[in-house]
Amino acid sequence: MGMFGFEDDLGPKRVIHVHEPKLGLAGILVVDNVAAGPSIGGLRMAEDVTVEECFRLARAMTLKNAAAGLPHGGGKSVLRADPKMAREKKEPLIRAFACALGDVEDYIFGPDMGTDELCMAWVKDEIGRSVGLPREVGGIPLDELGATGFGLVHAIEAAMPNLGFELSGARVAVQGFGAVGAHAARILSERGAILVAASDSHGSILNHQGLDVDALIEAKQSGAPVSKFNGGTPAKKEAVIEAECDIWIPSARPDVITMDNVETLKAKLVAQGANIPITNAAEIRLHEKEILVLPDFIANAGGVICAAMEYRGMGEKAAFDVIAEKIQRNVEELLARSNNNGVTPRQAAFEMAKERVTNAMNTRRWSIY
Repeated sequence: MGMFGFEDDLGPKRVIHVHEPKLGLAGILVVDNVAAGPSIGGLRMAEDVTVEECFRLARAMTLKNAAAGLPHGGGKSVLRADPKMAREKKEPLIRAFACALGDVEDYIFGPDMGTDELCMAWVKDEIGRSVGLPREVGGIPLDELGATGFGLVHAIEAAMPNLGFELSGARVAVQGFGAVGAHAARILSERGAILVAASDSHGSILNHQGLDVDALIEAKQSGAPVSKFNGGTPAKKEAVIEAECDIWIPSARPDVITMDNVETLKAKLVAQGANIPITNAAEIRLHEKEILVLPDFIANAGGVICAAMEYRGMGEKAAFDVIAEKIQRNVEELLARSNNNGVTPRQAAFEMAKERVTNAMNTRRWSIY
């Protein structure tokens, strides 16, 4: 048993705590595995993030980057702070955190919950090492363009031959109507799917006949919670879990589906837009109920694929073509492995990604990755 209790043969390589009391700065960086190359992982801002959650998110990035065939390992950084704080407080905090980690050259910052393209521009200005940048400084704005949501839709489309329904007319529920969930809903609606439920941190909005996705996005962008949208019935935020739907998309915080509420989920397909949104036990239970679950590090890799392409100077269209091709191929492979080997999609995806990480580790001279 290691110091933290979660170490294994893949990592983590290092865990760094950053503390600066004058600024109220408290942060963590986990660099999990860099056998394939320097780690890419988002900077998350939240008030209640633990070291273990940071590690779990870093490991998800190791697997995600390996599964996507990127020359990058996995890492994650978190700032313990209110993501809704004013810019004049947020900017010095992020700049100071970046400076504190400036010498950790095997970690590349990206945007995540509570941070965006502008935050990545601050990081680039301080240490020159970030992705998901604004166009003005040569970036591909991941959230604005919806790279992760775009990839999520391609994952769903690749899984459709394994399901007994068509995408056109399929009922969709999105838990977490933010950058990932809203873009996924928009693209799915363009393909004929019907958004019947959506939620954010304040509540849910339901409409069995279908929500007007464009109008809902516009209302959300104005700052209103989805429950205030006048095109449906407001409800508590947990109501989105119980909505009658074909496709359920978690795209918010970790562990929103547990053994306490897993039986209330009424979908046929779960496409994980968020990282680690379902506990292991609950995911196994969904598999027993013959609900197909596309695991996070396969389904939501669009953002990091786009980031890695940006890091190499690729343009938007070429990056999105790579997202579509890589995610479709990976979903097809993991479902074939799952069906052939009689294991859950997550286990099949984990074996697929671990093979790629291990192969990368075997090319390295030293045992510290």
